[in-house]
Amino acid sequence: MQDDPKYQEGDPLQADDFGSDVIISSDTLRENRIPAGQSRTRKWPVLHFSHVPFLESSDWQLQVFGLVDKPLQLNFQQFRELPRVKVFSDFHCVTRWSRLGNLWEGVSAKHLLELVSPKPDAKYVVIHGYDGEWTTNLPYDDFADEDVLLADIHDGEPIDEDHGGPVRLVVPKLYAWKSAKWVKAIEFVGEDQAGYWESVGYHMRGNPWTVSDEHPDGERFREPKNPPPGAES
Repeated sequence: MQDDPKYQEGDPLQADDFGSDVIISSDTLRENRIPAGQSRTRKWPVLHFSHVPFLESSDWQLQVFGLVDKPLQLNFQQFRELPRVKVFSDFHCVTRWSRLGNLWEGVSAKHLLELVSPKPDAKYVVIHGYDGEWTTNLPYDDFADEDVLLADIHDGEPIDEDHGGPVRLVVPKLYAWKSAKWVKAIEFVGEDQAGYWESVGYHMRGNPWTVSDEHPDGERFREPKNPPPGAES
């Protein structure tokens, strides 16, 4: 008997298991949903950069700032009152496991973009976490993808502290360290800026499906022969 309440029995869910009210991440439509170098896990593993901040939802706030016309600050109640979406996606950790068939609920990145109106020179996004000075960077277009969201629900239940609750970012098409836990702020910038894991050798973009001679198993590290330590998921 499994002691993981999120343990997946049987085959992973498929896109056609859901109705039109769910956004389907296109990677779930691949014939082989597991990128090179990955293996499927049926569990819901926990990895951290440092500590769990253990935030009460009443203490959580989100700031959106930088190269935007309308900076934004939200508390959790205001966040919950925004239009909501559901996203079906897979989830790929750089430490070589993939959890297939996740159903996320929350607020789409596209809706946040509508609220703040980024300036034309906003080319990148820096995500700030409540866990110390942790950050990660994203190209603007990856953040603006239709399957990206700020999630507070995973597989029908509130996201717990270990997995980034009360609110985490989910960027399904990139490695999971880009799906920042315990999101505190979203900053729009003009130049790419390495975040915590990127500054110690992780790839600046992190696409698990980009395979080349330099990156035979996805965009994990800038120097594949000398991999840095494992990242959070």
